[in-house]
Amino acid sequence: MRTISALSNGAKIIDGQFLLKAYCNGLFPMADGRDGDIHWFSPERRGIIPLDGLIISRSLRQTIRKKIFETRIDTDFELTIRSCAERDEVWISETIVQSYLHLHQIGFAHSVECWNNNTMVGGLYGVAIGGAFFGVSMFSRMTDASKVALVCLVERLNANGFSLLDTQYVNPHLATLGCVEISQQDYLDQLNNALQRQCNFV
Repeated sequence: MRTISALSNGAKIIDGQFLLKAYCNGLFPMADGRDGDIHWFSPERRGIIPLDGLIISRSLRQTIRKKIFETRIDTDFELTIRSCAERDEVWISETIVQSYLHLHQIGFAHSVECWNNNTMVGGLYGVAIGGAFFGVSMFSRMTDASKVALVCLVERLNANGFSLLDTQYVNPHLATLGCVEISQQDYLDQLNNALQRQCNFV
């Protein structure tokens, strides 16, 4: 099977079923810059946010209470992923964009968005399979916007019976929100259990 093919407009795309199978086996793709090759990763230490362990600071709770942002699901997936790619060092190439747009079209990739005055100012996107949600990337153009999107995501995952929120890696920002690092084997065990669940994200 060809894992990467060309669309009619010349853009390249990863085969959707291959990409979903990779996630189910603990792998995820990243590109070498905007136009680079696709590489596959399965870290020995994996980042997750336990769905009962999200840390919401006092200031973030205040932001949520003030209702500064309107949270939406899947209203503009393409804008979300392209906003995540707007940074100097980026692994979200056009091939990545097109591949996840396809997953969105067939119901597996989703965006959680924060809007202010009808402008998207933050959000995240990821892939939902069974009871696992694989967070891919997030962005923020206003203070706390991506954090509010994450709170919305966790609330939805808990409400719909998900058991795993994968963040790929741990970074200082995610650590303040409760992200922890687990072994690859522990991750695969949790992943296998999550994939046995039948959950709907939307």
